[in-house]
Amino acid sequence: MAIGACLCSCGGDRTEVYKDPSAPVKDRVEDLLKRMTLEEKVGQMNQFVGVEHIKANSAVMSEDELKNNTANAFYPGFTEKDIEKWTEEGLVGSFLHVLTIEEANYLQSLAMKSRLQIPIIFGIDAIHGNANAPDNTVYPTNINLACSFDTLMAYRIARQTAKEMRAMNMHWTFNPNVEVARDARWGRVGETYGEDPYLVTLLGVQSVKGYQGDLNGSEDVLACIKHFVGGSEPINGTNGSPTDLSERTLREVFFPPFEAGVKAGAMSLMTAHNELNGIPCHSNEWLMQDILRDEWNFPGFVVSDWMDIEHIHDLHATAENLKEAFYQSIMAGMDMHMHGIHWNEMVVELVKEGRIPESRIDESVRRILDIKFRLGLFEQPYADEAGTMKIRLCDEHRATALEAARNGIVLLKNDGVLPLDASKYKKIMVTGINADDQNILGDWSAPEKDENVTTILEGLKMIAPDTQFDFVDQGWDPRNMDPKKVAEAAARARTADLNIVVAGEYMMRFRWNDRTDGEDTDRSDIDLVGLQNELIEKVAASGKPTILILVNGRPLGVQWAADNLPAIVEAWAPGMCGGQAVAEILYGKVNPSAKLAITIPHSVGQLQMIYNHKPSQYFHPYAAGKPSTPLYPFGYGLSYTTYKYDDLQLAQKEINKDGMVDVSVKVTNTGDRDGVEIVQLYIRDRFSSVTRPVKELKDFARVPLKAGESRVVKFSITPDKLAFYDKKMKKIVEPGEFIVMVGASSDDKDLLKDTFCVK
Repeated sequence: MAIGACLCSCGGDRTEVYKDPSAPVKDRVEDLLKRMTLEEKVGQMNQFVGVEHIKANSAVMSEDELKNNTANAFYPGFTEKDIEKWTEEGLVGSFLHVLTIEEANYLQSLAMKSRLQIPIIFGIDAIHGNANAPDNTVYPTNINLACSFDTLMAYRIARQTAKEMRAMNMHWTFNPNVEVARDARWGRVGETYGEDPYLVTLLGVQSVKGYQGDLNGSEDVLACIKHFVGGSEPINGTNGSPTDLSERTLREVFFPPFEAGVKAGAMSLMTAHNELNGIPCHSNEWLMQDILRDEWNFPGFVVSDWMDIEHIHDLHATAENLKEAFYQSIMAGMDMHMHGIHWNEMVVELVKEGRIPESRIDESVRRILDIKFRLGLFEQPYADEAGTMKIRLCDEHRATALEAARNGIVLLKNDGVLPLDASKYKKIMVTGINADDQNILGDWSAPEKDENVTTILEGLKMIAPDTQFDFVDQGWDPRNMDPKKVAEAAARARTADLNIVVAGEYMMRFRWNDRTDGEDTDRSDIDLVGLQNELIEKVAASGKPTILILVNGRPLGVQWAADNLPAIVEAWAPGMCGGQAVAEILYGKVNPSAKLAITIPHSVGQLQMIYNHKPSQYFHPYAAGKPSTPLYPFGYGLSYTTYKYDDLQLAQKEINKDGMVDVSVKVTNTGDRDGVEIVQLYIRDRFSSVTRPVKELKDFARVPLKAGESRVVKFSITPDKLAFYDKKMKKIVEPGEFIVMVGASSDDKDLLKDTFCVK
């Protein structure tokens, strides 16, 4: 396709200010807005799935499925030809689920045939790289990134992802997901940055900045902070079920990452599937107007999640019909509707009936057009199909994916078997559902060419080429494992020098109904699915050292393995270079440094299990079953070296409310390997007018230390790190004693402590 068709006023109608790239964006928006019909305005507020998505669904789904399957729904009798016609008429503002540059350029060419030639903005779920579209770099998932505590890496991954997206003519990522994950049953944990509001906030902010840049260049994309709000703590652990949270919990735990994302410049936000305290988020005026617009001064636009405005009627039942649902959502603050054919007609009717002022429609369209102008889409609506692969999957990006994988894999247990000695373990049996599968790519990933992905088995062979690896394939599906293959692995384990079991969850979206983890794939327990525990136990019964590697998105309660195996590695979903990174860690080529960004419970019965709980949460221990402590705590992770913390010092022991405390601690690498230690600072308000958590992460640092090296690590505790909401929900710093804790994890035994007072 030709790449021209730039919209400029060169030699044209000089009164068409919106076509003049030298004019201020605000003037261009207002000029275009006054030229638009009501129908064109409402069309800008509607987003559709791409034509190839429609074709694929229409070919395999029945009429009833097309009507009722909200994960894939389209409409009987409404075909891709109708969408193409609407696009040519300027009645579609955005597309999602467009996965190739060819389709994106084609749909854009249709928009260029419209009366005003308003370009399409293409959105895609580029969660950890633009991985939903093949032949792009697949980075480790967000939970991996969070376990690295590496904010600079968050920025770098987002920046590289933006470049790969723009190379495919895609302009808008539905990321970062800044929900605070506090329920391990919920399938989307791996899409988040974990359970701590402070860590989630910092990673979310850097991701926003990485995606958007200045939001005015050909390598910038629009970030979307999501899902607003509370969907990560549903009452039964399932995606989209009701959430009931106090305003205090919202403001202390769930709001901070969103507010920070807004202040960092995020120009789009997605509301959550769920109802919040009885009101669907998609029609929640308090969220979208009072908090987002009036309190945080959000200037961007709000987009719905998939058909969730329709769910105000057909699920939540707070609107009697679809038209009323559209009315409620728009008047509450919604700007763009994600997918559906009834929006245009019904919203136009609502305006003509006088129920929705056209000025309200103009508010939303201004916000949407502003982004399209700022991203340069009017000047360059197409991407270069010939040059796209020069940017995607380039060496620089793959190197980043490998580094991120190395830094995000957590060593949970090691009784001395790791790192592996290649001269000692000549024959290694490898088995498990995730040993040789692209599932390491994680949720929000399409299948890749085999040569683009290094599986764990391939990584082992790469790093230890002289070792004999005996692979027993268990298939990819944990729910349908073959008992005969389990028995075969158990038998062959006895002939090996060492055994590796790669277990966990299945997350690949192209087998949607077979997954056990990911979006809309929630669990009633957190045990390993199928025969995986049996496999681990039978292999370990060989008497040979057995290592467990976990590939998953949610925390898994691997109690038996923790009690009986010498080593456990939590790999999460480490991306396309993950197999190499896992092998490098197993063989000591890389010293593990990651720390858990989320608590791992013993079992589902312990939920909610978080480190920053209130003082009374475990006042009474469980009468039977598991203890009131986690299997592995937040901030925990082992290394092949050892670190010593001492000489914790507070420069000030008493400060005013507007003062700050400088904190220092000496950290020494007492082992014989170089490493990186993630030093963590926690604070507790000892006595307060409202209850406060037993500890809260308030700072951290990734500290590289050579063997034998010591370094003094410094932090500053500023007033914002001491503030909380009082009885009247006013944010204050209260006088009194504060406990400072610095160390290697959130576990009390890993922390040095001192106190200071605010007067």
